Amino acid sequence: MSASLQTGTIRSFPQPAAVGELLKPITWFAPMWAFVCGTLSAGRPAAGHWPQILLGVALAGPLVCATSQAANDWYDRHVDAINEPNRPIPSGRIPGSWGLFIAIGWTLLSLLVAASLGTVCFAAACIGLALAWAYSAPPLRLKANGWWGNAACGACYEGLPWVTGAAILLGHLPAWPILAAAALYSIGAHGIMTLNDFKSVDGDLAMGIRSLPAQLGIKGAVLVACVAMAIPQAAVIVMLDALGKPIHAACVGGVLFAQVILMGRLLRQPRERAPWYNGTGTTLYVAGMMITAFALRP
Repeated sequence: MSASLQTGTIRSFPQPAAVGELLKPITWFAPMWAFVCGTLSAGRPAAGHWPQILLGVALAGPLVCATSQAANDWYDRHVDAINEPNRPIPSGRIPGSWGLFIAIGWTLLSLLVAASLGTVCFAAACIGLALAWAYSAPPLRLKANGWWGNAACGACYEGLPWVTGAAILLGHLPAWPILAAAALYSIGAHGIMTLNDFKSVDGDLAMGIRSLPAQLGIKGAVLVACVAMAIPQAAVIVMLDALGKPIHAACVGGVLFAQVILMGRLLRQPRERAPWYNGTGTTLYVAGMMITAFALRP
């Protein structure tokens, strides 16, 4: 039973703190980090562009990413009422259809901000928002299948913010090395998303959600996750070396080597150690992103 019903009151408006909880600020770090990597990879001075950069950071995290979180909670509200009744919408702290209104309002605000940042940024935001809604909303509801849902998350969390960050400073679509790096790290993020699904595998099986752990089993899913993370980084190493950046390539290689060592431990107890790997191996992964960004600077 919701908190509002327990106290005998029915709320008409959301609690401000509940709105903040709905938008999940902790999830904003990944796209904001990717955006910063994009700006660095452009190799242009930030002077004179700080208003656009700050708007871009807000677009990547507090706007587009937050929109995806609000939409996800709205379309998961019935499941959350059973599994996590204290979340903002099922608890009644965000009453009625306010969860949907917030998701729509944040979408429109995101588009407004993106339109002020140029054609490439607006296009990237449109793609990201479309994927955010398709991830949670029927009829597509990409999250119902781990292959598609994790791919959408990888693009929204890594690739699109990276391209947006570069485009803000360049004023046009980045060259192929930046696009390739953004795409490769998006693919690698598919594995990170798979590890996140381990915590909910029992509920996924019960609700018929075909996350990769539910489809492949824990052992099969962790193997796919490790391969998905490692191969794109290996491709980045090859690309950087081909671009005449052997020192940066070696540094990314060192980061990947450390991840492979950690993966060995993860493979022995994947379900128990997935959160541990996300705090260690994923940190190394995003460090490699930053090294790559510096390598791509002209």
